[in-house]
Amino acid sequence: MVLFSGGVGGSRLAAGLYDLLGEALVVIVNTADDEVIYGLHVSPDIDTVIYALSGIGDWERGWGIKGDTFRCNEMIGVLGFENWFKIGDSDMAVNLMRNKMLAEGFSLTEATEVISRRLGLRCRVLPMTDYRVVSVVVTDEGPMTFQEYFVKRRTEPRVIDVRWERSPSEHPAPGVVEALRSAETMVFAPSNPILSIHPILETRGVIEEIRLSEAVKVAVSPIVGGKAIRGPADKLLEAYGYEKGVLGVAEFFDGLIEGLVIDRIDSDQAHSLKSRFGIEVLVTDTIMTSREVAKRLAGEVIEFAEQIRRARN
Repeated sequence: MVLFSGGVGGSRLAAGLYDLLGEALVVIVNTADDEVIYGLHVSPDIDTVIYALSGIGDWERGWGIKGDTFRCNEMIGVLGFENWFKIGDSDMAVNLMRNKMLAEGFSLTEATEVISRRLGLRCRVLPMTDYRVVSVVVTDEGPMTFQEYFVKRRTEPRVIDVRWERSPSEHPAPGVVEALRSAETMVFAPSNPILSIHPILETRGVIEEIRLSEAVKVAVSPIVGGKAIRGPADKLLEAYGYEKGVLGVAEFFDGLIEGLVIDRIDSDQAHSLKSRFGIEVLVTDTIMTSREVAKRLAGEVIEFAEQIRRARN
């Protein structure tokens, strides 16, 4: 199975799927939110996924390492430098070692593989590309990187547009195309469609491989009751002209997926989703408050995909 992931929701579903599938899972992760912080190449989505999978992540907070301290970050502030991007001390060690490997000539894929294996993971975690991709959020206060918009400004500015700075020679990271071609099931995690999923789809050749694949493709909605569970997904979908709520999620994925998983609070939208977009709908509890809940949801997602597969025959 291939999971397309970014953000907290993606990492939580990844953890649930990993508990059920083990090494059969491949997680392709958004890297458009990567940024240079304190002189280090920071990959927030990759690390959030790895920490969740390995069990060291802070589930309640959604990011970083459970029980981490922030003495280094505090000292940065004492020294008079901006420290709005909080990196815990153990988290800093991961970032330092990633930066060391990158400086020694490792690719981001290779560095991610080393970190994953040393934290005991059996499945593959793949960046969408080894090339630098930058999400630029254009707001009523001017353009800013995603981390500035999301962490520093707490999504307060009004979003006008989002654009991506990408290399013209960019291609998917090693292993991505192979994973897509061999996958029997593809799942789009409950991640921000605009900021987390779109950059993966726009990586050269990826959406073409998805369209050509005969894998069952399903998505889990990050929108519950018209609002994002976390982050600005609802604001950005509406800013891009998509409908409000789960209908906007289905509109974003129109033509790519055969099934959509929505929360019980949105059950009244199931008929519209089926009739308008021609997709199957699974109504269940989608808010992953613990790893056990994530595992339960993951099992339902797997069974949902199998039901769609059986219905094909």
